Amino acid sequence: MRARKSRNNYLTVGLIMTTAAVCLAVLGVFWTPYSTTAMSAAEKFCAPSLRHLFGTDNYGRDIFSRVMKGMGTTTLIGSLVVLLSGSAGILIGALTGYCGGWIDEAVMRLTDAVNGFPSILLALVMITILGSGRQNLILSLGIVFAPSFIRIVRSEFIRLRDADYISRARMMGVGRGRILFVHILPNILSTFWVSVMIGFNNAILAESGMSYLGIGVKPPDASLGNMLSDAQGYLEMAPWYALAPGLAIVWIVLGISLFGEGIRRIPG
Repeated sequence: MRARKSRNNYLTVGLIMTTAAVCLAVLGVFWTPYSTTAMSAAEKFCAPSLRHLFGTDNYGRDIFSRVMKGMGTTTLIGSLVVLLSGSAGILIGALTGYCGGWIDEAVMRLTDAVNGFPSILLALVMITILGSGRQNLILSLGIVFAPSFIRIVRSEFIRLRDADYISRARMMGVGRGRILFVHILPNILSTFWVSVMIGFNNAILAESGMSYLGIGVKPPDASLGNMLSDAQGYLEMAPWYALAPGLAIVWIVLGISLFGEGIRRIPG
């Protein structure tokens, strides 16, 4: 009973936190209380109040509005990165795990080489080669995170490719594509979804870090990372400037982590 209660708590709290973050991020794409780019010299560094819930920044912009917009930007980029890397992981991991042979060996050596570098460092190198911009940022992070998905999917397909029901399907003449994506893939989704949660968190942190360094989302567009970068010179004067985007990142990452842990603890 205690294990069941703990599992439900992880899932419930994580779902509430994640849903709140997603709703705020989606709302920020279409509407914010104030313009995220309009400046006001008369309202620079206003402390949090009912008028400006998170205060204002060094340009007099409403921080709450920019956090809403930044959450939308950061979560969208994170989602696209996971979509790209997860899709590559399913396709390549399924083929190499099921078929094996020299292709599997070559892919594994390549993923080992990619995993041998820190992900942020490798993404920086790719951004340098491809150039800055959101599309190149998504592509770079997608390529960097794909090997982890490939290895997870591959290991699950290796585990299931010789199962009795798969052997019977082959004896009945079922095609390879149907075996891969109809018979095996649905049985690895519980493991895969947990890896998606981890990958999404990593993508959020990577995008925030790269935007903080100035090679991700460029001002005046709002991102949680570049908001932290802008705030670093005003920590003593206006601590709320950095606190709001920092807490937003923590909220998103913690919520998704708890939700993923809750999914992992569901039996079966």
